[in-house]
Amino acid sequence: MPVTAQHVRETVDAYLAEHPDENDSLSALIRTLDQAGDTIASRKEFRGHVTAGAVLLRPDGRVLTIEHRVLREWLLPGGHVEECDTTLVDAALRELEEETGIAPDRVEPDSGLPLHIDVHTIPANPGRGSRGIFTSISGSCSARRPTWSSCEGRKSRRAHGSSPTR
Repeated sequence: MPVTAQHVRETVDAYLAEHPDENDSLSALIRTLDQAGDTIASRKEFRGHVTAGAVLLRPDGRVLTIEHRVLREWLLPGGHVEECDTTLVDAALRELEEETGIAPDRVEPDSGLPLHIDVHTIPANPGRGSRGIFTSISGSCSARRPTWSSCEGRKSRRAHGSSPTR
């Protein structure tokens, strides 16, 4: 079963219980969630939809980033929720593997709670049919075997604070 509005609501509620000062900044997400229902996880929901990302922390404190091909910016691994994802953590781990080659069994999720929830507007891209408010829910996970420099990922990647690797 794909990610449901109930799962997103429970995730946001748990996050807000830990970060009540962010209630106002997440009000657009909550309104959109109320309006969109279970389509909140669909990339075709143009009022806004959730995406998921992973914050991969190595024991030495470095954070993995990847170079976005289109934006040419260094970002955390993440992306759209797919039908095969049953939770936002599943989506984040799938995106981590797709974008870096790091399999889910090589990382240890920190918890089921997001590290951060960000609501932001993405510029329209008529060629891809995208517009509107998007919500990125990022969780943290620690590398069990922090050897991403040997990954076979398709995108450039680097540890925060180091030189890009290609």
